Amino acid sequence: MWLRNTPVALPLALALALAAPGAALVHSSEQGRSGAPRTWALAGGTLYAGPSGAPLPDAVVLIQQGLIAAVGTRASVPLPRGTEVLDCSGLTIVPGFWNSHVHFIERKWSDASAIPGPELSGQLRDMLTRYGFTSVFDTGSQWENTRRLRDRIESGEIPGPRIHSTGEPLFPKGGAPPGHILDVLGTMRIEFPEVADAAEARAAARKNLDAGADGIKLYAATWAPPVVVLPEGAIAAAVEEAHLRGKLAFAHPSNREGLLAAVRGRVDVLVHTAPAAGEWDEGVVAAMRTAGIALIPTLKLWRYELRHDRASARDRFTEAGIGQLRSWVAAGGAVLFGTDVGYMDDYDPSDEYALMAEAGMSRQQILASLTTSPAERFSESGRRGRIATGLAADLVVLGQDPARDIRALADVRYTIRDGRLIYEAPAAYHTNGTRRTGTLRMYSE
Repeated sequence: MWLRNTPVALPLALALALAAPGAALVHSSEQGRSGAPRTWALAGGTLYAGPSGAPLPDAVVLIQQGLIAAVGTRASVPLPRGTEVLDCSGLTIVPGFWNSHVHFIERKWSDASAIPGPELSGQLRDMLTRYGFTSVFDTGSQWENTRRLRDRIESGEIPGPRIHSTGEPLFPKGGAPPGHILDVLGTMRIEFPEVADAAEARAAARKNLDAGADGIKLYAATWAPPVVVLPEGAIAAAVEEAHLRGKLAFAHPSNREGLLAAVRGRVDVLVHTAPAAGEWDEGVVAAMRTAGIALIPTLKLWRYELRHDRASARDRFTEAGIGQLRSWVAAGGAVLFGTDVGYMDDYDPSDEYALMAEAGMSRQQILASLTTSPAERFSESGRRGRIATGLAADLVVLGQDPARDIRALADVRYTIRDGRLIYEAPAAYHTNGTRRTGTLRMYSE
């Protein structure tokens, strides 16, 4: 809970505490601007340390200075004096989630440095932190504005996820959406770079990266008619520029021609399936695998895009995307979770989880797409993606076990980033039968 721009010392809705054996209640004194005590613990929940492995019941995660200091059962992890304990009885603890496809382009994000703190916090909560996202990759926005948003989060002024961004995406010449289309979509008016050849593509990529962007985004083929395809030489030149700096290249495929151009251009991540491209046969999948590509499915997006069309057309288009993901997963392809929220204003990821399961992804594979797979792809696996001693305390506490219902991944009660509580569900959710959960108090021996 946050008031103005300063985090509250302890969530006001939290009540009766869960004590370690032999502990006695004392008052809190360690909260400060971080939004979480310097030493605290989650206790009593069922823990999934990563996508694989058996769940650990009655688990404890000890957090110190933003890192995971110990993980184990309550009986095996002694709590230091002064540890505050969050009662997670009846809840499920998993690693913090990545959303690898978001946008900060809606008009409400304009002039991010001037948006009042409580309003900006609410926007981040509604789109991201309430769904457990501790890290996101923005794959196309006005970079200078997104940088200001990120700076306000990293300063500790407002709670929010870790933001990576490609800045402004590169369009083929004549392919950027005109201003009146952006107005209808509710998007900020952004000056998108358009490139015609390898030299222009390399220069545009260099400009974004010089400005501090974390990668580049290319429209291998545009999304609105008339569809324009970016020349393969231009894709390859921009990708090479990114790779020379150790950065990743993302591509929007749109159709079969754009998909194959992106693959041949050696992009790292496809930000969508491509229902318009038809079935992905063995040759397409093999080429993608050889290129080392990761795929962000965005299956819910296809229902959203065709929401004004006949149900039969919408279902066929969505099923085509599901079929492509099914072929990709069967071939062992890497999958990153992402939803295109910020372009899509329906932020709830529940349907995306269900559609990924319909495509044949197991609960373990879906959890990997949220945690270990993006951590590996974005060179963060030494710091995030699992619940293990020494890693950053990026954690999500769920109200239900996703092993029983995959939609439970969206039933988030707490989101914790670097040991700081950046989201808690309303007080009405903190009940489990007749037992109240979600209590945080400080204890000492």
